[in-house]
Amino acid sequence: MNRARTGGAATADRSVLRPRDLLPTSTLGLRSRRMRAVLSALGISIGIASLVAVLGVTRSSQSALLAQIDRLGTNLLTVANGQGLSGGEAALPATASPMIRQIRYVESVAPTAQLTGADVFRNDHVPAGQTGGLAVRACDRTLPVTLGGTVLAGRFLDGGPYPVTVLGHDAAATLGVTDVGPGSRVWLGGHWFTVAGILRPFPLAPEIDRSALVSFAAAARLLGYDGHPSRIYVRTDPEHVPEAAGLLAATADPAQPYQVNVSRPSDALTARLAVKQADNSLFLGLGGIALLVGAIGIANVMVIAVLERRSEIGLRRALGATRTHIAAQFLTESLVLSTLGGLAGLAIGVGVTAGMAYAHGWDMAVPAQALWGGAGIALVVGAIAGLYPARRAARLSPTDALRTA
Repeated sequence: MNRARTGGAATADRSVLRPRDLLPTSTLGLRSRRMRAVLSALGISIGIASLVAVLGVTRSSQSALLAQIDRLGTNLLTVANGQGLSGGEAALPATASPMIRQIRYVESVAPTAQLTGADVFRNDHVPAGQTGGLAVRACDRTLPVTLGGTVLAGRFLDGGPYPVTVLGHDAAATLGVTDVGPGSRVWLGGHWFTVAGILRPFPLAPEIDRSALVSFAAAARLLGYDGHPSRIYVRTDPEHVPEAAGLLAATADPAQPYQVNVSRPSDALTARLAVKQADNSLFLGLGGIALLVGAIGIANVMVIAVLERRSEIGLRRALGATRTHIAAQFLTESLVLSTLGGLAGLAIGVGVTAGMAYAHGWDMAVPAQALWGGAGIALVVGAIAGLYPARRAARLSPTDALRTA
């Protein structure tokens, strides 16, 4: 306590709480009851960690998905004709592929045909109805080039009329095929086919992942293929995708263009981004609830602290501390408590983001807004939670506090 004098005469004593003394005084209660302080800050930590982790994990996954879209390209289009009576893909005109190649903006074309009359099994002892949801498709060597895919093991089809197949990634896993070459065979359409290769996943063509691929020549010789494609993949000039898409239906089937469906597979990945963003609101809401619970916990602890420290408050008021000093002390204590919880929450949130990014092979990306926003929210929550206890402590009169202590 410092004394202020004017003109050499002593005036009424005036208490001064220096800024450098405020923090030690305000944290006295926290240091004396550490476990209670930790538990009080836990709610804030969970809330801030939830907010940071949700934003960080979402940003990291979105960045990875956008990078995947950029890598695969948004200039891949598919041309199909709906479903036939058998449930498979309906046939397109046999002239569809050569006609599409004549479009100015088309760079490559890969026709495929789903062979609805053929199924693929691990061996000839598997019941006919247990297809595992796998399909048999005819294609040519333009497929991996157009789709931007690669072979995981073995080689791709060479176009010859031989009983050779290449399995999509999921098809190989379903059939339990891990080896390629003359010793690896599957029962396909009533014939033994040698597995020449296994493909890596095709993110833009999941139907290929669950298919056994054969050449057009082998499909015509052994499986009754009639020469009509059912799905055509088209890689276009990236600068003219809308123009190419507008010409594909009429070019593929001039007689019935309204039955032809033209789609862009990358739109499905873009839709996944929208779904992820929609999910964010739910998790952010849960983080907000955790913050609310944490704020209530801090307020409750601070009210209890006021009741427990009535004698201290009364003594300080009797020695000259003003209401402002008492209010500042308890408000600062609440702010310190919430700040510690907020810092712990930031560390936990960043750690969770780093762990998720490492597990999924993403580049970690935590938005700067999540970091400074989380710290700011913690301070605001601490201020709100400590406002009522601070005012209650400041309103205590010295005599009442000392008498009831």
